Amino acid sequence: MSDPTPLFDDAQALLQQAAGQEGAPRRRAVVQAGVGLGFAAATLPVAAQTVVHTPAQGLTAGLVQIPVGDFQMPAYRAMPQGGGAHPVVLVISEIFGVHEHIADVARRFAHLGYCAIAPDLFKRQGNPAAYTDIAALMSELVYKVPDAQVMGDLDATVAWAKAQGQDTARLGITGFCWGGRITWLFAEHSPAVRAAVAWYGRLTGGVNLLQPRHPLDLVGDLKAPVLGLYGGQDTGIPLDTVETMKKALAQGNAAARASRFVVYPDAPHAFHADYRPSYRRADAEDGWGRCLAWFKDHGVV
Repeated sequence: MSDPTPLFDDAQALLQQAAGQEGAPRRRAVVQAGVGLGFAAATLPVAAQTVVHTPAQGLTAGLVQIPVGDFQMPAYRAMPQGGGAHPVVLVISEIFGVHEHIADVARRFAHLGYCAIAPDLFKRQGNPAAYTDIAALMSELVYKVPDAQVMGDLDATVAWAKAQGQDTARLGITGFCWGGRITWLFAEHSPAVRAAVAWYGRLTGGVNLLQPRHPLDLVGDLKAPVLGLYGGQDTGIPLDTVETMKKALAQGNAAARASRFVVYPDAPHAFHADYRPSYRRADAEDGWGRCLAWFKDHGVV
């Protein structure tokens, strides 16, 4: 198993910072009417002045159950109220699971006419909200989630959305950190994906039975163009891995050659996470605009 620590230096530093701040605000469970997973308990301090809140008015939003064989996988679903088939966007969380920020991102898509679904891909292995230590969260939960299981859960999510009358012919996927890596993998796995946007997802690394291959290893299988949004100051994702991925994409198939990277020179890891001090508003807003344009340009609209 590869060492997960470098990927989450930012998060662990914030954990230490929070531990040393008496009375520092903590992330709380605020999706109780939805998935109910909330924020990971006491993991990070909230940058309260930058938290974005997107209302649910005009939306059908909340908990759904998605069958995966005999397992019922919870997910947060947000879409416009009323009938009609909407384009579908899968929203894949970071290591902290489907908490309020991820639900908020889903609602942002829903207000733009999408059916956005954020599945709880950690459910079988545990609840990220129960952890207060990054290393324990990684070793006891995140690294016990097999890539193959995740791909199957996302396939099931797409099938469920189609059965609900949503337009999976216009399917996109986006994800953050852990979810960014999953975004690359699903775009390499599923021919149903039209376009993908990966926010600072790991591209390569050590392998094991549960993570046998990484996005860089599977470039030849890419089914849809990916927009990669990365931070130039991300200490967990070296820019040389981005450059290596760029070269591999340039030599790949049509979807690979159509893929693009945007690197924000001054941005750290998790620059889109508006509940954390790593948030960089200008870069996050620019990335969000590019995400929407990418989906539009590739028919996910």
